[in-house]
Amino acid sequence: MEEATLNNEILNKLTEKFGEKVTGVSEPYGLLTFVTTKDVIVNVLSYLKDDLKFNFLTDITAVHYPEKEDGIAIVYHLNNMVERVRIRIKVFISEQNPTIPTATTVWKGANWMERETYDFFGVKFEGHPDLRRILNMDDLGVHPMLKQYPLEDPNRVDKKDEFFGR
Repeated sequence: MEEATLNNEILNKLTEKFGEKVTGVSEPYGLLTFVTTKDVIVNVLSYLKDDLKFNFLTDITAVHYPEKEDGIAIVYHLNNMVERVRIRIKVFISEQNPTIPTATTVWKGANWMERETYDFFGVKFEGHPDLRRILNMDDLGVHPMLKQYPLEDPNRVDKKDEFFGR
């Protein structure tokens, strides 16, 4: 089946089931992408897995948008291996209260992906069986992927633009 037709069919089934909880639909490079809310994310993931046969959880990660009110986007990538189609789901959550239900109830493999997202972005996955740092030191007091600090020290003299003809 053609990619656009398949994406439309999937989107129709999702909107029929979840209504206004499916928003922000786009198809960058043919990848069906939509936004939903954290109160239905587990139901959406379960529906995609059980009914629409997205049987492979490729990735869970996050993106920090410090200029937005709900500035942390949790991003899920799923794959339907039978029909060879991928999908991206985003959930935007508050930086002040970065919590979302765990996907380990749907996929056991979400465990380490959620731990990595917690480690780097500080997102707390409610109901996770073992939420702790996975790559950084336990006593590290920050979550390094949050854009809370300037990338470079503005006082460094070896990084002045005039030294590089800019």
